[in-house]
Amino acid sequence: MTVQTERPPSGPVDVVKKAESGSAGPRPRAASRLGALTPYLLLLPACAATVLLLGWPLVKDVLLSFQNLNMAQLIQHVTEWNGIDNYKEVLTGEDFWRVTLRSILFTAVNVALIMALGTLVGLLLARLGQRMRVMLLLGLVLAWAMPVVAASTVYQWLFAQRFGVVNWVLDKLGWHSMADYSWTSSQMSTFFVVTVLIVWMSIPFVAINLYAATTTIPGELYEAAALDGAGAWKSFTTVTLPFLRPFLYATTFLEIIWVFKAFVQVFTINGGGPDRLTEILPVYAYIEGVGNQHYGMGAAIAVLTILILLGLTAYYLRIVLKQEEDEL
Repeated sequence: MTVQTERPPSGPVDVVKKAESGSAGPRPRAASRLGALTPYLLLLPACAATVLLLGWPLVKDVLLSFQNLNMAQLIQHVTEWNGIDNYKEVLTGEDFWRVTLRSILFTAVNVALIMALGTLVGLLLARLGQRMRVMLLLGLVLAWAMPVVAASTVYQWLFAQRFGVVNWVLDKLGWHSMADYSWTSSQMSTFFVVTVLIVWMSIPFVAINLYAATTTIPGELYEAAALDGAGAWKSFTTVTLPFLRPFLYATTFLEIIWVFKAFVQVFTINGGGPDRLTEILPVYAYIEGVGNQHYGMGAAIAVLTILILLGLTAYYLRIVLKQEEDEL
């Protein structure tokens, strides 16, 4: 029996190892590049759909705002460019600024009511038992899922002058003068109906969002606050509110956008009446553009509406970021 003491030649093996290591080198790089590009590839269909469905109509609207397009030009397929004349006419008129102020006040009142009532309902969901919570969540989801036109039609029936349920209930409760009251005959009463409709449809989103946020708060924090002698209000301000503040900021931001462009509710209830006293900017743009057949004018109002909304949201985000910096 012989024992081999010399090392066998390793040339071919080393060559194979080098070849394997050399071929394996680019693979991790390619994999890392692919992994870095994966999020962008996943976002690509959504970005393409956004550009196609929102970006292109926005570009067409901007181009239309620089044209003098009425029914005559539309029938004759004639394009008449008039520069910034549409913007001059809109900005120098009193109606636009009156409607803008009305839209801002309308948005502020609705968002304040939505956030206050939605927060209360969200906190109520966190304290209810399981059965009552499920029932309340079911009702909120049904109200939230109802189409806007269907909900507006239901509110038209509820506040109808002759056979409306609201007038019937008020009459039975002793307010006999309300038996035949027309809720759409004045500016304030029409805005009241529209506000009730918008708040009713918006509370579920805020309540469910904030209830989900309350489930992320550790229970140990409440126990520590109770040991320190904190009551219900102190626990809310020191424990619950700091955790809910980011959700409140984000939800308020979304509600400002949603309420500011509430075209369907206002137009369906009374078409911006009476005497165009309940028009907000989206309704004003539609009536001037489609109703009065001044399509270029309506497009200019729509572009200005977008710019005003961007300004309001930018101002709100600036306040939010400043408060977060102060807290840090």
